[in-house]
Amino acid sequence: MPDEADELDQQDDRDDPGAAAAVSGGSQADGSEAAEAAATVEAILFATDSPLPAAKIAQVAELPGVRAVRKAIEALNARYEASGCAFRIEALAGGYQMLTLPEYNDVLSRLLRTRSDSRLTKAAMETLAIVAYRQPILRADIEAIRGVATGEVLRSLLDKQVIKIVGRAEVPGRPMLYGTTRRFLELFGLNSLEDLPRVEELRSGAAAAAEVKCAPAEGAPAPLDQDRSPEAPAGEGDAEAADQAPPPETSEAIDPLVFDPSYEDAEAADQTPPAEGDESGCGPAGEA
Repeated sequence: MPDEADELDQQDDRDDPGAAAAVSGGSQADGSEAAEAAATVEAILFATDSPLPAAKIAQVAELPGVRAVRKAIEALNARYEASGCAFRIEALAGGYQMLTLPEYNDVLSRLLRTRSDSRLTKAAMETLAIVAYRQPILRADIEAIRGVATGEVLRSLLDKQVIKIVGRAEVPGRPMLYGTTRRFLELFGLNSLEDLPRVEELRSGAAAAAEVKCAPAEGAPAPLDQDRSPEAPAGEGDAEAADQAPPPETSEAIDPLVFDPSYEDAEAADQTPPAEGDESGCGPAGEA
């Protein structure tokens, strides 16, 4: 029976070739639209660094709805798996994001650790600049320029492979000389040490920046004296303040020519009570 049905379908296609062409054309159009939708979703997820909800993807890609987005993601994951790609589109935090496979975690961890190791502190940048411009240079000379000990900083720069020991000085003790490496050129985008900015250029740029910082802004008012009003000329404010100032508090001075100390002694003698037994107040009792 199935053979007879297939034969009938083939016979109908031969009888109506226009209908068969329409069906095949419609299937090809649907396939191209699906491939275009999948490519659009792939571009959106490739450009984002956080999970995107399906509704947001459908809005940006101008797709009919969430179901079209899910079909596109399924088609993309199937293609990634067939091609042996190291990433997939995963559902994460209510959205979708392109992520690497778990078996590549160790490699990516080494990459991220290398990036973090390449960061330099302010002290390391100062020391590296001195080495770059004065190489070959002794550690003692670096410390004389910076004014602080640089042993730890030099060890850190050696570990990061941006400086190296280039030789020893012909002085007593044969101290080590430091210079930059090829990795230093790679980090700072230099072809050679001749591409370093000239010291004169750095000084002129610093001087120009200082002038811009210290110059007053255009249209800014000049600073006023805090003791004067902006309308009054110099001198008038001080005179007005002196006129409005209250008189100082003064205590009454005692004229030494008018004050008589003997008056207080006489008054104190009058107020002294008489001694016991002296009714006349002329002396102690029993005296004649």
